[in-house]
Amino acid sequence: MSIPIIVAVAAVITFFAYRLLFGTDTPHVKGLPEIPGLPLFGSLLEFGTNHAKVAQRLAEKYGPVFQVRLGNKRIIFANTFDSVRHLWITNQSALISRPTLHTFHTVVSSSQGFTIGTSPWDESCKNRRKAAATALNRPAVASYMPLIDLESNVSIKELLSDSNGGEIDLDPRAYWQRYALNTSLTLNYGYRIDGNKEDKLLKEITDVERGVSNFRSTSNNWQDYIPLLRLWSGQSKEAISFRERRDVYMDRLLKTLKEKIEKGTDKPCITGNILKDPEAKLNEAEIKSICLTMVSAGLDTVPGNLIMGIAYLASGPNGPAIQARAYSEIKKVYPDNDAWTRCLHEEKVPYITALYKEILRYWTVIPICLPRVSIKPIQYNGATIPAGTTFYMNAYAADYDSSHFKNPNEFNPERYLDVRDGAGTPHYGYGAGSRMCAGSHLANQELYIAFVRLISAFEFTKPKEARDEPVMDSLEANSIPTSLTMEPKYFKVGFKPRDRGLLEKWIAESDERTRDLLL
Repeated sequence: MSIPIIVAVAAVITFFAYRLLFGTDTPHVKGLPEIPGLPLFGSLLEFGTNHAKVAQRLAEKYGPVFQVRLGNKRIIFANTFDSVRHLWITNQSALISRPTLHTFHTVVSSSQGFTIGTSPWDESCKNRRKAAATALNRPAVASYMPLIDLESNVSIKELLSDSNGGEIDLDPRAYWQRYALNTSLTLNYGYRIDGNKEDKLLKEITDVERGVSNFRSTSNNWQDYIPLLRLWSGQSKEAISFRERRDVYMDRLLKTLKEKIEKGTDKPCITGNILKDPEAKLNEAEIKSICLTMVSAGLDTVPGNLIMGIAYLASGPNGPAIQARAYSEIKKVYPDNDAWTRCLHEEKVPYITALYKEILRYWTVIPICLPRVSIKPIQYNGATIPAGTTFYMNAYAADYDSSHFKNPNEFNPERYLDVRDGAGTPHYGYGAGSRMCAGSHLANQELYIAFVRLISAFEFTKPKEARDEPVMDSLEANSIPTSLTMEPKYFKVGFKPRDRGLLEKWIAESDERTRDLLL
C-alpha cells in the first residue's frame, strides 16, 4: 500500500475517531463557558445521577449559563432565575421546540405517539396545544370544580376512615396520586378509577407512568447521548416493556369512551367532545397525543407537590407553625365554617395561595425541565447561540437562586404574600415561556382546594415511629433520583380530625352534590 493511501486511511480513521470521541451534534458556541469533558462521555460521569445539583455547583465556577458535552450532544444549561427568564421568557418565540430523544421518542412512543409537551414544534403540535389550552383555560377549569369536589372528598373521606379517626398514621401517597390521576382521567375520558374496585388499574397506571417518566429524564438514558450504547443497551428492552404495558390501558380507556359514545352513555369530556365534533381538525394520532398528555400530566406535578406539602406541614422544622397559621387564615376568611364548599368557587385565602406557591418552588418536582431546542439564534451575554441548539432549564437551581429568593433553603410561604398574584413569574415549577405547562391553572386549583380542605379537616402530626418520618430535602426526598419528576419516598403522617362531626357533615354534603359523577 502506497504512503499516500496509508496517510489518507489514517486521516479518515482519525477524523471518525475524533468525531466519535469528541464530536457533538451542534458546534461549539463561541463566547460561552464550557465544562471540560472526557473523550466519548463528555461530562456524563461528572453529572452522574443528579444533573440539577451538579449543574448548580458548576454554575458557581463557570457562570449562570454554560455549555457542556454529554456524549455527542452539546447542551446549554441555564442555572439562575434571571438566566432562565432571559432564555425561556424573553426569547420564548425562539426557544419553542423540543429535541427528539432515542429512548423516549423512538422506543417508548412508537405506538401511541408523543405527548404535547414532548413534541417538536410544528403545525400539529400547535393545534394539539391549542386544543389542550382551550380545555384548560380559566373558564373551562371553573366548570371542572364538581370533579375536584368529588376527588378531594373521596381522598379525605378515606383518610378519615383508614386512620380510624386519627389513631393510625398513614402513608398519604396513594390517596393523592389517585386524586390527581382521577381528575385528569375524568376530564379526558369521562371515566374515573374506583379505588374499591380498580386498585390494580390505579397501581398499573401509576407504576407505568413513573417508569415512562424515567425515559423522559435527562440523566437516566445514556444511550440518548452515546449512540454506540444502543447496540447492547438493556434500556431499550425495558422501554419496550413499559410501552407495551402503557398501550394496554391507553387503548382500553379510548375504546371504552368510543363504546359509550356509540351507546349514548358517555359523560362530557375533552376527548369525547373532539370525537363528536364534525369540524374537529385533529386526527386519530393527535387525539391519542392529547390522551397521553392528560394521563401523564395527572401524575407529573400535583401529587408530588401535594404529598410533600403534607409531609412538611406535619414534620418540617416550621411545619406545625405554618399549619396553624394556615388554619387561622382560613378561619379568618370563613368564620362560618363554609370554606369546604366556597373554596371550589373562589380563591380568597392569600396564605393558602402563598403556601402552594412556596411548595411548588421548594419541591421543584421536575428539577431539570423537559429540554428545549431553539428554532432561531439567541443572544446571551455577547454570545450567539445558533438555531438547533438544545437547552436544559435547571429549574431546581433557579428556584433556589439566592440572588432572587431571600434564604431560598428556608420554607417560607410569606415570601409570596408581598407579591401580587400574577405579577411576574413566582417559580419555575411549571417551566416557563411558550411551552410551559398548559394545565398550570388547573393544577393550582387542585392544590388550593386540596389544602383548604385538608387543613380545615385535619391537624397533621408527626408519625409515632421515627422510621416513618419523611425526608425533607427536596432532592433527597425523591425515591428515584434519575426520574424526570419527583416520586416521594415512603413516610407516614398522623391525620387528627379538628372536628369530626363537622368534617362528616362536609363529606356528606359533597357526597350528595357529586353522586351523579360516581361512574
